[in-house]
Amino acid sequence: MLRILPWVVVLSAIFYIFLLPNAPIAVELFFKVLPIILIILYAFYNLPERKVFVHYAIIIGLIFSAIGDITLQWFVIGLTSFLIAHIFYLIGFFIQWRSSFVRTLTLLPIVIYAYIIGNGVLKSITDQSLVVPVTLYMVMLSVMAWSAVMTRNMYAAIGAILFVISDSILAWNMFVTDVPYSSVLIMLFYYSAQFFIAYSIKYFNSEE
Repeated sequence: MLRILPWVVVLSAIFYIFLLPNAPIAVELFFKVLPIILIILYAFYNLPERKVFVHYAIIIGLIFSAIGDITLQWFVIGLTSFLIAHIFYLIGFFIQWRSSFVRTLTLLPIVIYAYIIGNGVLKSITDQSLVVPVTLYMVMLSVMAWSAVMTRNMYAAIGAILFVISDSILAWNMFVTDVPYSSVLIMLFYYSAQFFIAYSIKYFNSEE
């Protein structure tokens, strides 16, 4: 089962991104969230015998991400679900913090990137009620990405960076200007991000 699940995740993601025909919203949402449900199942299969907080935090983050997938049509509600997901990821990763001067320096490119993307997005938002939640989300996403890098877990770091890329494309396409093939790129990076984060579970040691 553990060997088959990643391929089922890939096939379900490909079906939603490239092959799903026009369908009622309920059907579309089901196939949108299906890869994440399968990724959650895969994460459960990868849990070690001795579990620590980061393992539970990632599972909870994935669950809130699934909720966000379903509720993102109501933007603030979906954004809040993903914000909660990132909070759990962030706390779990911070507990697994592994100090390193070189990894600490990665904060600088993350901050520069967040400033460039965030500045462009915030200047383009016409609905001022979205400025605070979008700003809060971008800050939390950036800190989550840095905390993932600081764990020394390559898969968590890759997943977090892919998440940043996915959400950057989404925000730029939504608020600034159309991004070619945005829907495909957003979901490809998003599903890949969640899979890498789920996969990272097995490489976190059992010591808090």
